[in-house]
Amino acid sequence: MRGTEFAELSAFVAVAERKNFGRAAAYLGIVPSTLSQTIRSLEERLGVGLLQRTTRSVSVTEAGERLLARIRPAFAELHGAVESLNDFRDTPTGTLRISASTMPAQLILAPLLKDFTATYPAITVEIATDDTTSDIISGHFDAGLRYGRRIGQDMVTVRVSDHSRLIAVASPEYLEKHGTPKSPEDLHNHACIRFRRDSQQIIPWEFQRNKKKMEIAVNGPLIVNNAELMIRAARDGIGVGYMFEYYMAEDLKKGNLVALLNDWSPRMHCHYLYYASRRQLTVPLRVFIDFLKKNARNRAAGAHSS
Repeated sequence: MRGTEFAELSAFVAVAERKNFGRAAAYLGIVPSTLSQTIRSLEERLGVGLLQRTTRSVSVTEAGERLLARIRPAFAELHGAVESLNDFRDTPTGTLRISASTMPAQLILAPLLKDFTATYPAITVEIATDDTTSDIISGHFDAGLRYGRRIGQDMVTVRVSDHSRLIAVASPEYLEKHGTPKSPEDLHNHACIRFRRDSQQIIPWEFQRNKKKMEIAVNGPLIVNNAELMIRAARDGIGVGYMFEYYMAEDLKKGNLVALLNDWSPRMHCHYLYYASRRQLTVPLRVFIDFLKKNARNRAAGAHSS
């Protein structure tokens, strides 16, 4: 196979998997017009249409699906063969792509990046923050970072945070003006800041005391899909917020926010780095996991000694 043919097939796989010329061009490091010309050359050489294009979408034709099914395993095998050469290098190299929710990216990943990039200077780390439930496979990420309930069962997980409660909070100014809820049902009489997931579902607020569990469908003047916005709005006194206690530790410590309904908030959650079990573990991801585990051991040892 000539180099141009390989480049054309690589371009086709990139577009077919992403269903978007812009994203595929960015992944390949070329401009969209060059990518379009490459695909046209491939289709002309093969004599069949592989992609169906409209102004808003890209889909794969029946012929394209058949070609993709045959060449995708070969490309994966080639990538794995090149990746395996990392075992012979003194310094691991490559790219590590992680999809992470905004707050754990800031609170968990950000403090580690300086030491990790200094330890592994030949590894390029790309972090995409996204508060939706992103598909790390279709998005071509090596791993994701989210809390446990939002991770599929077919994923391998590595815990990267301590357990934390989901709690209701409000600013002292809000509570002084509107009073403090004494039970979850009291939230029906309060302005609550709601959170909309990528599925367009506004999440109910969950509470539990002993064996009694309840979900409260709250109402209020503001709906967000970003944890940082939720916390900022609660801090500014717009209403009652509901978020991981871990995210708000500094505001709670300083008194900017007050934890509510503590006896109704015992449920614990934690965050995980996760990756597909059926995919080969790349060297950049493997050394990053080892780095995370070492960091966790050091934190535990420091807490024990103090």
